[in-house]
Amino acid sequence: MMGFTWLGLIALLAIGFFWLLRLRGSLLTLAAAAIAFGCAGYAMQGRPDLDGVPRAAAGHTPPLPLTGARHALMGQFDAADAWVSMSESLASRGKTEDAANLLRAQVRRHPYDYRLWVGLGNALTDHSRTLSPAARFAFQRAIELAPGYPAPRFFLGLAEARSGNPPEAIRLWQAILADAPADASWRPMIEDGILLMKAGAPAVPAPPKSAQAGS
Repeated sequence: MMGFTWLGLIALLAIGFFWLLRLRGSLLTLAAAAIAFGCAGYAMQGRPDLDGVPRAAAGHTPPLPLTGARHALMGQFDAADAWVSMSESLASRGKTEDAANLLRAQVRRHPYDYRLWVGLGNALTDHSRTLSPAARFAFQRAIELAPGYPAPRFFLGLAEARSGNPPEAIRLWQAILADAPADASWRPMIEDGILLMKAGAPAVPAPPKSAQAGS
């Protein structure tokens, strides 16, 4: 169930990103149709009900495609975006430790750039496959540096959900919406994400504390 829930959430994020890029009319319809086609293929052939496979045996699982949501919430085409994009590229090739180390070095050089801390939190979550203490620290540091910005809380919430704690993710995202302007371009993306998680949030229990010990 949660496999299909995450598939739907990712599809909504992708469509929201295309909307932010001002795709309209037939172009938006074509993009949505392509996403729907991929989802249909997964629904017919995917096996989210299968038991998990240990990491050493399963190999690398690609990280969630976070670039679109990151650009919607934090912008792009600046130095921080370049470093985070490089980190995401490393992670997409299975080099999650290198991805995290790259951003560790950058936050040491630029300790007051909240976007780098958000990127580090995402990289650490990808590497450990859970919201580790180190990842939580990175997100909390980003929140401290940019308390009025949505991105740190959004990605902390996403990491909570990926770690088996959707109720906390919903709480964080609802708090973002409560503080956000009514016309914020990214509101629909978060609203749809909340609705989707409410539909299937309780399906996965929080991971044991021992699974959160690494970074």
